[in-house]
Amino acid sequence: MSKLDELRSDLTELKELLEKSNRQRTKDLLSVEIRKLQTEVMTKEGGDGSEATVAATTTRPTSTVRPQGGYDLKISNYGWDQSDKFVKIYIDLPNVRDLANSEFTAKSLNVTFVSKDDKRHNLIISTLLKPIVPDESYAKVKTDKVVIFLRKSGSRHWPTLTDTEKKAKEPRAPKMEEGADPSSGLMDLMKQMYEDGDDDMKRTIAKA
Repeated sequence: MSKLDELRSDLTELKELLEKSNRQRTKDLLSVEIRKLQTEVMTKEGGDGSEATVAATTTRPTSTVRPQGGYDLKISNYGWDQSDKFVKIYIDLPNVRDLANSEFTAKSLNVTFVSKDDKRHNLIISTLLKPIVPDESYAKVKTDKVVIFLRKSGSRHWPTLTDTEKKAKEPRAPKMEEGADPSSGLMDLMKQMYEDGDDDMKRTIAKA
């Protein structure tokens, strides 16, 4: 099994555990690890182009799309990475058609996309870890995926995307060494969850 296949398998198991978990702290920890793995999978699959390419090819929407009979679906799964100037959020969205609207503030975003079946997919993040520049932040629709570009207010490194993730990681979340086997980090996380979890969570992890 290739490393990419192992990452996908780990991602599938984490998502199954997230669906079965009840405690909020456990959900937060799982969400952090899921997003880290999603980012690594997207990077290995090709990721996004360079920042220079983005600047040259991206155009911002000039109108708002309001599909008839559409309805909103909350986007909860995404990956992210960063450069010196931008934080980039990657969302797999099959059959995406248009950007409906985008709103950015210094520490939040509210972006809605429309798929070809007129369903509206909405991502709201209200607790970004650090300030961004709203006027220089934007979203780009690609084939079956979208990328949101958040212009950093400074060039500082973001250890997490949101304040919520930072707080979830601070107490006891295991840190994965750079270049380490992702499966090892997953096992450490599951051991910690087993120690902290209730009886139902321990039974679920034991079965996994």
